[in-house]
Amino acid sequence: MAVVNRSKASGCPGVDGVTIAEYVMNSNPQTVSSGLWRWLQGAGLERFELVRAADGWIFRGTILTLAAGTAAEARYEIVCDRSFRTRRANVSVRDVTGEHALQIATENGQWYENGRENKTVVGALDIDLGWSPSTNTLPIKRLKLEIGQTSGEFIAAWVRFPELTLQPLPQEYIRLTDRQYRYSSRSGAFVANLLVDDDDLVLDYEGFWQRARNSK
Repeated sequence: MAVVNRSKASGCPGVDGVTIAEYVMNSNPQTVSSGLWRWLQGAGLERFELVRAADGWIFRGTILTLAAGTAAEARYEIVCDRSFRTRRANVSVRDVTGEHALQIATENGQWYENGRENKTVVGALDIDLGWSPSTNTLPIKRLKLEIGQTSGEFIAAWVRFPELTLQPLPQEYIRLTDRQYRYSSRSGAFVANLLVDDDDLVLDYEGFWQRARNSK
């Protein structure tokens, strides 16, 4: 995730002709984890799920926040293969201007945005949602870094909100401890430490998100 200022899509066909809805129905999915993230710099909350499918993983989330001073709701569903490489995704935003949808599919390193190839992100393996820390899990899982190891800079396919445009974003991960990573983007222009749980889902995204916990 890179920080930014703050339907029909579920039937989006992938390049292999299988919609996300069909994939979910046929894959006997099981929820691995779910929870809430709080946005620390303003009004915002996300409910997320990590789901294990027959031949991959599904990330789902619903985000409620303020964008340009007005209420907005975003929903996403991302399908990854067993190695957590992005296969397809549906993202939507509803705000005062109406509902907008972004449909993404990937094949052989090529990315398709609402059915059209986006050549600026050719070769990217990960989708990165600007309004959610969920997608930090994708490269963490995929890279399997050792403590002290760096990923080196790579390009992610970054979804800008609320515009729902797909752009290249250079980023890098360094594994600091068993559960802590340092994330940077745009050659160090943005840097934050991430604390993750046993499923590599974010518990604390320095200064921006925090997992909600039951008060006792």
